[in-house]
Amino acid sequence: MQQLAEILTEKQVPSTEAAYLLHAAACSPFFARFATKNTDFLTDLLDNLYKTYKTADVAKLFSVEKNLDSTEKNQAEAVFLQQIRQIRQRLMAHMIARDLNGLANFEEVVETTSALAEAAIAAAADFYHAELVKTYGTPRNAQGHPQQLIVVGMGKLGGRELNVSSDIDLIFAYEHEGDTDGEKSISNQDFFTRLGKKLIVALDDVTAEGFVFRVDMRLRPYGSEGALVCNLDALEDYYQNYGREWERYAWIKGRVVYGPAQALNKLIRPFVFRKYLDFNAYASMRDLKTQIQRDVVQRGMSNNIKLGRGGIREVEFIAQVFQLIRGGQLPDLQIKPTLAVLARLAERGMLPAEDVAALTESYIYLRNLEHRLMYIDDQQTQELPDSETYRDYLLRMLKHQSWDSFIAELNQHRDRVQRFFDDTFKDQRTNDQQANDLEQEIAIWQGTIAASEAEKWLQEQGYTRAADIVQLLQNTRASQRIQQLPEQSKRRLDQLMPLLLREAIQQQSIVPDTALIRTLDLLESICRRASYLALLTEFPDALALIVKLCAASPWIAQYVSAHPVLLDELLNKQTLFKRLDAAQLKAELIQHMAHLAGDVEAQMDAMRHFKHANVLKIAAQDLMTALPLEAISDDLSALAEVVLQVSLQTVWQNVSFKHRETPQFAVIGYGKLGGKELGYLSDLDIIFLYDDDADNAQEVYARYAQRLNTWFNTITNAGLLYDTDLQLRPDGNSGLLVSSVGAFEEYQKNKAWVWEHQAITRARFVAGEAKVGQQFERIRMDILKSRRNQSDIKQQILDMRQKMRASHRFDPAMFDLKHEAGGIIDVEFLVQYLVLLHAADYQKLTENIGNIALLGVLAESGLINAPLAELVQQSYRQYRAWIHASKLQGEPAKVEKSLAEPLQQPVIALWQSVFESKG
Repeated sequence: MQQLAEILTEKQVPSTEAAYLLHAAACSPFFARFATKNTDFLTDLLDNLYKTYKTADVAKLFSVEKNLDSTEKNQAEAVFLQQIRQIRQRLMAHMIARDLNGLANFEEVVETTSALAEAAIAAAADFYHAELVKTYGTPRNAQGHPQQLIVVGMGKLGGRELNVSSDIDLIFAYEHEGDTDGEKSISNQDFFTRLGKKLIVALDDVTAEGFVFRVDMRLRPYGSEGALVCNLDALEDYYQNYGREWERYAWIKGRVVYGPAQALNKLIRPFVFRKYLDFNAYASMRDLKTQIQRDVVQRGMSNNIKLGRGGIREVEFIAQVFQLIRGGQLPDLQIKPTLAVLARLAERGMLPAEDVAALTESYIYLRNLEHRLMYIDDQQTQELPDSETYRDYLLRMLKHQSWDSFIAELNQHRDRVQRFFDDTFKDQRTNDQQANDLEQEIAIWQGTIAASEAEKWLQEQGYTRAADIVQLLQNTRASQRIQQLPEQSKRRLDQLMPLLLREAIQQQSIVPDTALIRTLDLLESICRRASYLALLTEFPDALALIVKLCAASPWIAQYVSAHPVLLDELLNKQTLFKRLDAAQLKAELIQHMAHLAGDVEAQMDAMRHFKHANVLKIAAQDLMTALPLEAISDDLSALAEVVLQVSLQTVWQNVSFKHRETPQFAVIGYGKLGGKELGYLSDLDIIFLYDDDADNAQEVYARYAQRLNTWFNTITNAGLLYDTDLQLRPDGNSGLLVSSVGAFEEYQKNKAWVWEHQAITRARFVAGEAKVGQQFERIRMDILKSRRNQSDIKQQILDMRQKMRASHRFDPAMFDLKHEAGGIIDVEFLVQYLVLLHAADYQKLTENIGNIALLGVLAESGLINAPLAELVQQSYRQYRAWIHASKLQGEPAKVEKSLAEPLQQPVIALWQSVFESKG
């Protein structure tokens, strides 16, 4: 310290900068030694003290080897090794001085350190590749293409969050087998093995100038026993056939830091990120953490801030388990840095934003502390020091007055991390605990008590068909489907079934038997997918919720059985019961489609999953909250619009025949979509319009429309997107798939039938080019405001209604909510007739505001009896509610005649007053 102070005085260093350097020296013996020994460095440090070394800046420092005298090989190598070590030492001292004096933050330190490692790897690989080529020639594949070493940075290097004194975990590879093209030819395997060994020595060896980075190669296939380098075919074979779970976790952060990346990334992605939701990751990562913790205890490493309880590794595990589970479904989670992953989880609502903020704060605290432990002597350590001297160094860096105050602060962060970790990786209840809580349920499922005793207990709990339930459970357990399950899946089912028996009893809306049977059908349909059993085992609350939903609606039970990936949606109640935000959903879907650009099949599956997931959320809110029917229909309609809007963009981007960047094309919604009255099983009544003067516009948009229709109606592995009905286009099924705005206007004004004008009363622009939508609305207004002959239009509508009724056979005991006299269709025809007859004089009737609101406008305008209109509004609303409920119960849209009659009468009365009056 005194020597450094004298040097600084001699150099006349300003007091502020001198204080910075003396503080760094007082905290770090490494810095003090280096600064005192390398006084020439002080000038460089002071010149750059306020400079942040970005990746490009660090790379420039390593351009020195290009100036080496290549004629003196040994001398050139010695100079190269000396220079890269000096660069490392100087950057290390520069970071210490900046970090300890508050001039650099955590992000700068890890970026500079990661850039240093990458630049050093590239410099060493380039240097020794060139040297080996002089002797053996260039390595080439069978086609003669040059080959290059691929260096994969694992761990914190892969995540660009490297510690200042960390080792670097590397894996070496190359693309193809082959030989070098020199006179002294060797195989590519031999060439890259030699290159890999030289690269390790260049970085790892300790010389008079120190080292660059300690290199750890143990993460390569077969570990220390495996080949130092392997080609991509060998790499793929290993991970497909022998890759272990911990290697998946390790590869989450794997990143090519040198050499060609595309082929390796394509190879490794499916190994790390499964196509399905992988909830087995919870148990696997919990087991890995248990092994680490056992090792920590055995080695007395409780003071290790990385591996100990509440340490850095636990934060990393929290982030990584979400990546492993959902990364295959959500490409935006396939990112490397821990903090970036946590931020993404908050954005997606997978973790509460306040929890992510707290975790981020603690993670940065622990990482900064880790760096300070390493700054002391440039050693890789995460252990809190025992010696008073080293503790003093640390306290000085942290500006703490006492060790106790520091430990108290540290424990706040460790306790917080441990709490979040335990919440994420909740240990399952032990078998003893479960046996105590569910003793009878376990015995009934496993058949270890007499059937009569099981039936008696079930009856006492409220089961009405106890004998049938006992037999069902016995048959299920003995079934071939269950017996062929892997042992782990059987154990999970053994945990779930007693819980199911208990949860079924809790349902208030239905007898336990029905709740059990519906949910058991679902479990049987998904049991061969171990991940779904793992999900329900890890999250008993999700099982409780699915029992409630199945009890409330057999349609939901069937829907989830058909799309079991939706079970994931039940985990986050914060998002499950949050009203749909169309703008946010659209932004998310656009981003998701962009991540999958180029893979049409994946985009189609992702779009379907998006739709199914949001339909389930709406249904859950429908059943579990007090949302009114109009809100449910609004949300289902808004969801369809989002899907339509993003589909138009996505399909246009994928077609090869497009003639312009943005299609002058629009989708017009009719029927329930147009009226914002969509139900769970509604198809989409739509037509396609365009307004484009290009010579080939008709051909282009016809092909585009066909692609869109295929996009919606194709059944993929993820199911159906929507059934689309295009019959309302001009000339119906015999007409063109897409119409120009001009042709549509000509048809509507001169050729359309009355029923087509009825349909246009509920039509609206829903997706595509807004200008085309405005053109449609202009035409729609012209049609609605046209004056019509009352007797002609009345007769045509009555004839159409009679034909529709004649095509249905009615049950004398049940009222058909849609088709019978006084039902839904009568209300719709009434409103449409009055709109077409009077819109020319009453502007408000042209608004597409729904039948209930239009009945109110008609009454306010004096066109129908107001009290009667109010009764019809009530009937219509109740009809829709009954139809909606019937869909959820998987039943026909019918009710008993006695229930419908009071609602039917006002509709019939209004029908008679409108259609049978002389006016």
